[in-house]
Amino acid sequence: MFFVNARAFIERDNDGVTELIIQTRVKPGEPEVLELPGGRLELFEPILAGLYREVFEETGLKVVRVEDQDTRSDTIGINAEFEVECVKPFCVYQTVNGPIDSMGMYFICTVTGDLTENGDNTEKVHWRPVDDIRELMNQDPMQFSNVDRAGIMYYLKYRTSR
Repeated sequence: MFFVNARAFIERDNDGVTELIIQTRVKPGEPEVLELPGGRLELFEPILAGLYREVFEETGLKVVRVEDQDTRSDTIGINAEFEVECVKPFCVYQTVNGPIDSMGMYFICTVTGDLTENGDNTEKVHWRPVDDIRELMNQDPMQFSNVDRAGIMYYLKYRTSR
């Protein structure tokens, strides 16, 4: 079993404070953990289309901009039997140990619309200051999803000033 995911760092500036959307994952039979919006791509689903779909399903928000989205290129129209797209993500992850092998891409996103509190297998969807997320990671990184721990660590190291 191998999964490909598209995940979102949804940022906004709130009076000079950068905030991200985090949520609680609530799937039957699984522990509740904090996570970023995103999820598994469907077979042959374009990466950004899957990202937009996942963000909407989990948050009710519409992605209006993805950082570096203008880097996207594809081979559509060259060979209808084999088409490929390339896009520049913020970062990429690959599991190197664990029960499920997956890889995925994180994108920096801007959104519009009204935030839903509960989405597709998510609850408590909310904006949270990046400094609060840093503190939560320092207190107990295990409260975040297995995948998002590394993604958040990367974001905090390479996106923020500290």
